[in-house]
Amino acid sequence: MEIVRSNRFTKGFTLVELLVVVLTLGTLTSIALPSYLTSVTGSREGTANANARAIASAVQARAKATNAYDTTLADYAVDLGGAIPLNPCTGTTIGYTIISTGTSATVTAQVGANCDAWTPATFSLSL
Repeated sequence: MEIVRSNRFTKGFTLVELLVVVLTLGTLTSIALPSYLTSVTGSREGTANANARAIASAVQARAKATNAYDTTLADYAVDLGGAIPLNPCTGTTIGYTIISTGTSATVTAQVGANCDAWTPATFSLSL
């Protein structure tokens, strides 16, 4: 009498193989995730500074034409292509500060919850 073996138990992965795959993926994730998050935060900070620089250019151009600094951020939407750029650190378009002191002004991005504790660049302007 010949014994016939069934192939139904030889398909699939063993528990040990699955555990090895899960542990390998967990290890790779724990190594890569902090680097990724640091990169995202750095990109947000750089973008906020670049947007503040663009706003500073628009503020300076208007001040040269009118001989005075306008500190209302919404007034520069047309000069910036139709909209104020989003500050990725605050998640809003009002995340920038324009401070005027007569013949000089500064433009700074605001620090928000989406970025680490950082010191944003301050762009100083003068007539």
